[in-house]
Amino acid sequence: MNKHLELGLDTFGDVTVDADGRPLSYAQVLRNIVDEAVLADQVGVDFIGVGEHHRDDFAVTSPEVVLAAIAGRTERIRLGSAVTVLSSDDPVRVFERFATVDGISGGRAEVILGRGSFTESFPLFGYDLGDYEELFEEKLDLFSDLLSEDAVTWQGRLRAPLKDQQVFPKTESGSLKTWVGVGGSPASVLRAVNYRLPMMLAIIGGDPLRFRQFVDLYRRALAETEGPDLPVGVHSPGHVAATDEEALEQLWPHFRANRDRIGAERGWGPVTRDAYEREARLGSLYVGSPETVARKIAATASALELDRFDLKYSNGPMPHEQLMTSVELYGTEVIPRVRELLAEETPVEGLVAV
Repeated sequence: MNKHLELGLDTFGDVTVDADGRPLSYAQVLRNIVDEAVLADQVGVDFIGVGEHHRDDFAVTSPEVVLAAIAGRTERIRLGSAVTVLSSDDPVRVFERFATVDGISGGRAEVILGRGSFTESFPLFGYDLGDYEELFEEKLDLFSDLLSEDAVTWQGRLRAPLKDQQVFPKTESGSLKTWVGVGGSPASVLRAVNYRLPMMLAIIGGDPLRFRQFVDLYRRALAETEGPDLPVGVHSPGHVAATDEEALEQLWPHFRANRDRIGAERGWGPVTRDAYEREARLGSLYVGSPETVARKIAATASALELDRFDLKYSNGPMPHEQLMTSVELYGTEVIPRVRELLAEETPVEGLVAV
């Protein structure tokens, strides 16, 4: 694998706990996210993504505001969402906000657009969940027109039309990098192709190689439309500590708390320790020592021919201090090791089931 692989980090801004297990305030969590991103910038991480949620276990409802704060304290790291829930937002306002972050940061902003796996934002902002699919399709259509940064004339069913309308600010480069978040359906893959947008695969469980079919579909469909080759990325959860045992033990109670709360809402049974360790060995949970995590990332990136891999380093209420250690090890040890492995002539062998 000769092409350059970007290596990033994502956080949803999970509400974390202090040393005594007490939840921190939302304000402190937000300040800690900025500190984590500053450290990521210092240790060589390529990208930091901040997710959007509207529920009590996450602190971030406005990724762009957090990204603007990060922009003011960093120099090189790229800044984006992970994801922006476009379905319950306005495309014009989303473009304006990210173009603003792009200007503040000197051209480092990008946006990942998605429908979101949580639905709290729909009733909060007055949207009908019965329009779930149509809302995203229509708003993505408008957003794709806005990316030209020319006057836009557009009409849909669920939003007021635009006629020869300019949107400001313009970006200095004339281009706002925009990804489409894809959960793994052929229709979502082909939607990204239709709008000529890079694809970010959310792989949060199971063997990551099962997503090879979607990568192949994306690249084949792009070729058939004679479009340019576009980046493919993967977002997956994980945690890095000094040893495999330490990483597994640190993450387990927080992974379980997060997974069981969501599971209770969605009708899943409680997660077991055996299932957790199996996911760490063979699935899409990148947890362990720097060497273990690097080998697993390299194996996934090689098998899927990725352009970017983003590790979701925040997992439930894990304390800020452990997150900072994970960020530091990811930048100083995991990233250089992944690049060494991918530069080798022999195929990468890792913990991915092949």
